[in-house]
Amino acid sequence: MSDPAVDPEEVRHVADLARVDLADDEIERFTEQFGDILDAFEALDDVPETEREADLSNVMRPDETRESLSQDEALQNASDTEEGQFKGPKVS
Repeated sequence: MSDPAVDPEEVRHVADLARVDLADDEIERFTEQFGDILDAFEALDDVPETEREADLSNVMRPDETRESLSQDEALQNASDTEEGQFKGPKVS
């Protein structure tokens, strides 16, 4: 039998860092669960690498200027404006 990936002291340390109080039965359960999680990550080492798609291209369109609203049209429905700009509530 191999050494467990995580021991109960490490779980207590992580719980202390997170300021989480764990009962002894929870420590035991989380120790086992952390070990299972780390085993799952180790299984990723067996996944073969794939080739990167070589024919990727930029799918964004080029920027184009188009007619837009005038400043007055943009501000006509604003609840509050100041010096030709939208005015929002103060923060802080």
